[in-house]
Formats: sequence, structure tokens, C-alpha cells
Amino acid sequence: MRKTTLAGAALGATLLGGAAIYYFREKATPGPEYRVLMSDGDFEIRDYPSITVAETVVRGPRKDALSEGFRVLADYIFAKSRGGEALPMTVPVLQDAGDPMGSDPPLFDDAVEGGWRMRFVMPEGRTVGDLPEAPQGVALVEVPARRVAAVKFAGVADDARLAEHENLLRGWLAKRDERGDAEAEFAFYNSPMIPPPLRRSEVLIPLR
Repeated sequence: MRKTTLAGAALGATLLGGAAIYYFREKATPGPEYRVLMSDGDFEIRDYPSITVAETVVRGPRKDALSEGFRVLADYIFAKSRGGEALPMTVPVLQDAGDPMGSDPPLFDDAVEGGWRMRFVMPEGRTVGDLPEAPQGVALVEVPARRVAAVKFAGVADDARLAEHENLLRGWLAKRDERGDAEAEFAFYNSPMIPPPLRRSEVLIPLR
């Protein structure tokens, strides 16, 4: 029994140490700079500069679409679905139920019913013109500068918690007489390797 307990403790310590390495590595992953205009606990209003993203749209339940969309975009940035240079990973990974025909150029020729749009932010300073050509099913898009409302939370970012925090954010905006009727976006900062209490996720609502 004592050997089993010690072995379990050693395994737990090893897993915890590995998770800590991943956590600090991911915490150092670059992302777009933004300016905080207003902060109220977990709520913020931010101004983002224009950014370049690689995006794809996947049909199906949100969680499944997140996994498949991540794979497609990871294959692009790590040069598995194209030739040329690999690109560094950035955060956050963005997901929304946006219209794929809203991209310029449109991501697909036909509207995607029940599709989830996934976006990877490209490294700072990169533009559509100097990035490697995207394969079929991936589009490179310039997102104009914009203002967003955000609420951040830790833990598991499942459908229920995302909906909960979207409602909290819309309620907070309503109390401030801010118009927050745009489609919500979800922002994920960590991989599944990170223990849920250390994960950072956000719900974003564009304001303009």
C-alpha cells in the first residue's frame, strides 16, 4: 500500500510539473496588443488594432468544430498543408458562429449552415500579402481595428459556461447602456494540457 501511495504521489508530481512547464510556456505565447479603456473586475472594454488572421469554417457541434478547426489551422501555420516556412503559434484561438461569406474574399462559395468559424491570429507585423499562400478551406483575412467588450474566466470552457459568461457580459453592457447585440466570439488561451483552474478563456462582443 505504501509503495502504491508513493508511486501515485510521484506520478502526480510529475504530471503537475509537466503541466507547470506547459503553463508558463503558453503564458509567454505572443498575442495581439490591446488597450484597456475600462476595467470592472473580470469585465473590460478594449481597443484592438487591425490584425491578420487565418480562418476556416467547420460544421457540427461547437466542441467538435473547435478540434477540427484547430487541426486545419495548425496544419497551415506549421507548414503541413503547404510548402514554405512554419509560423509561430499565437494566442488566443478565436471561435464564433460568424458568416463565412463575410470574409473578404468569401471563405466558401456557398453559405455554411451551422458552421463555426475558427481563427488563428497571425504574428505581429505579418499581412495577407507576405504570408504563405493558404490551402483550400483556409482564408487569410485582415480584421480592421475594433472595440470589444470582454469577460474572462478560468476553468472548463464548455458550452454551458460560455453561454453563462456571454449572458453576464451582455447584462453588464446593458447596465452601462452599451449596445452589445453583435455575435459573441470565444477566445481560448490554453491547450487541454493545462489544468482547468489555470486556463484562461474569454467571451468577446464587438462594439464597433
